[in-house]
Amino acid sequence: MDLAEKTRRRRRREAVVTHLCLILGVLIFAFPIYLTIIGSTHDVNTIGRGDVPMVPGGEAVANYTQAWEAGGGRYMGTPAGRMLANSLVMALLIAFGKIAISLTSAYAVVFFRFPGRMVCFWLIFITLMLPVEVRIIPTFQVMVDLQLINTMTGLVVPLIASATATLLFRQFFLTIPDEYVEAAKIDGAGPLRFFRDVVLPLSVTNVAALFVILFIYGWNQYLWPLLIVNDRSLETIVVGLTKMIGGGDSQNEWNVIMATAVYALLPPVAVVLLMQRWFVKGLTETEK
Repeated sequence: MDLAEKTRRRRRREAVVTHLCLILGVLIFAFPIYLTIIGSTHDVNTIGRGDVPMVPGGEAVANYTQAWEAGGGRYMGTPAGRMLANSLVMALLIAFGKIAISLTSAYAVVFFRFPGRMVCFWLIFITLMLPVEVRIIPTFQVMVDLQLINTMTGLVVPLIASATATLLFRQFFLTIPDEYVEAAKIDGAGPLRFFRDVVLPLSVTNVAALFVILFIYGWNQYLWPLLIVNDRSLETIVVGLTKMIGGGDSQNEWNVIMATAVYALLPPVAVVLLMQRWFVKGLTETEK
């Protein structure tokens, strides 16, 4: 057996082992999701006995309808439809707000020359060490003073700034050739026109990639919505899911809870699937 044939066989074995590991990893991560989907199609007694079949049941329509319209059965919480709408609005506002603020602040730091601009950048950057969980008490007090408790504004504004996105946009803007700036000046383009006609078109893929990340970040928020919102009409689906799970001897309607969990999975999965090409392109593309 020559060396080339041995190399081909070794590569085939490595490819088989790699794919087996990938398949095993997918199965490990996908099995809880599959179990949730299957559980949402059975009645409460089947799941209450701990007897969850591996095949779908016949109660899917009833369970999803109850979760969408009436909440968690005995829990009688906020309907999943309302919670989905609240979470969707919050996630979209957070994503668009973070991108807008980060774009403009990074643009100012890179393309404008003013005293203290790097000080401003580093002040933004060090806020990475101060997440919401660290500053939650003073932030909550500010929201109380501004009378923004139980409002969508109070839910979104403390989460709307992003030092990470500002840093990423700044690093991207630094790669834009200086010739673009000089050409814009020769054409008589001002800062706003240069931003609109040159910087934004070049940043489309980066914006798309960050939108996916920031949307999922906003969608998964738990602690701040739990603290700032007491009004059931503004409850998000992540918080609502935890409240549907009772403690002590209370019997949970796991079939409805699992149906609500499936609802909670749909928007972020849809965003990732719909923007997958832009997401990968934004993270890997280096040509300007």
